[in-house]
Amino acid sequence: MTDKNKEAAELIAQRVGESGGSAYYVGGYVRDRLRGVENKDIDVEVHGIAPKKLEEILDSVGRRIAVGESFGVYNLKGYSLDIAMPRRENCRGKGHRDFDISVDPFIGTRKAAMRRDFTVNALMEDVLTHEITDHFGGIDDLKAGILRRVSDDSFPEDPLRVLRAAQFAARFGYSVEPETVELCRGMDLSALPKERVMGELEKALLKAPRPSVFFEVLRTMDQLGTWFCELEKTVGVEQERAFHGEGDVWTHTVMVLDAAAEYRDRVGDPLGFMLSAVTHDLGKAICTVTENGRIRSPGHDAAGVPLAESFVSRLTAQKSLIKYAANMTLLHMLPNMLASEGASVKATNRLFDRSDDPEGLIALSVCDDTGRICSYKTGGAEGFLRERLSVYREYMSRPYVMGKDLIAAGLTPTERFSEYLELSHKLRLAGVSKSEALSQILGEARKNGDLVPRRN
Repeated sequence: MTDKNKEAAELIAQRVGESGGSAYYVGGYVRDRLRGVENKDIDVEVHGIAPKKLEEILDSVGRRIAVGESFGVYNLKGYSLDIAMPRRENCRGKGHRDFDISVDPFIGTRKAAMRRDFTVNALMEDVLTHEITDHFGGIDDLKAGILRRVSDDSFPEDPLRVLRAAQFAARFGYSVEPETVELCRGMDLSALPKERVMGELEKALLKAPRPSVFFEVLRTMDQLGTWFCELEKTVGVEQERAFHGEGDVWTHTVMVLDAAAEYRDRVGDPLGFMLSAVTHDLGKAICTVTENGRIRSPGHDAAGVPLAESFVSRLTAQKSLIKYAANMTLLHMLPNMLASEGASVKATNRLFDRSDDPEGLIALSVCDDTGRICSYKTGGAEGFLRERLSVYREYMSRPYVMGKDLIAAGLTPTERFSEYLELSHKLRLAGVSKSEALSQILGEARKNGDLVPRRN
């Protein structure tokens, strides 16, 4: 926490105290401080004074911003602080937002903390004295690394908590207490907004040291089917043991996902990259066959494209992410294949040209190899591919034939003009110089009757 925010929180707490109330740090800030981890999301909960009085205090400290005034939630302009009052929540439906909420500053710390999800998130710390209030054994659970529901009654009212349990387990390395797992099994996730589901998944994919734990926990809870059904269908899909000693497609996928966590900070689109690690082998669920005693998945790369699109589009409307995952799924086998063949520069150039993210594609191919148990490994594939990527980028930096060059040479745009531009691109990938490429294209245009010799 910066000194600025700490000073503001303490000033608010001091003035709240002078008015007969108390102010507490709550939620993730307290949990992470006790874990020795920095958390920049600072939540302060104010008890024992009326909402109008709190507004007066906030106005005396800075410019008050009502984030959810009817819910008693405020910010101060220029500060990283959320200030809230305790509230009562009554569930009226099965969705994440289906609650009637009313502010009650005199509800007391126990009832206020009871609406929290897990005991480790129900801890409260007095802003001024730093005394910890722990009504539900959160400190013991924090030490033991356990995620335990606060209340059997209120926990099931918010289905997002199933996903929060999974992402906390992945990020913090915690286990979910068995009775909490049982509660999660009976919760309906179908009414959750996709944005909230994606929010929890994104935290797991981008922040967890082992993102696979997110999906493993959901599998234990029987909660993969609603939002991650394509992935669930990989469970039990066998692979050829000679190349996949780790077991089924599910096991391979979660191993690849954890390997991908080592690369996510080195690629241009970390979220797209991590999603593609999840989707890359979804096609095996519908392509796997046994032929002559061997397990094969012919065409699973192409077959996985619509499955990848379905998986990601269920979570987000962001077209670039959907396209990225589909593109990576389609191409994921080719880098290692070309490397093992010692393929030509022309072949690797074509591959990188098809890729939305060549760096990410190389990383995914490495993780695809790492995420399996097999005596046959691609070994130096990464070095080969990165060397070829440098060649591709150098080729792409050279001058090349553009539409304006063809027009200047006397070629009138016709129906075949786009074909000549496509030929230009192919010649560029092959390393043909601009002058030679122009000569070849114009020769083709003459044969087609599209280039009439100019009169002197």
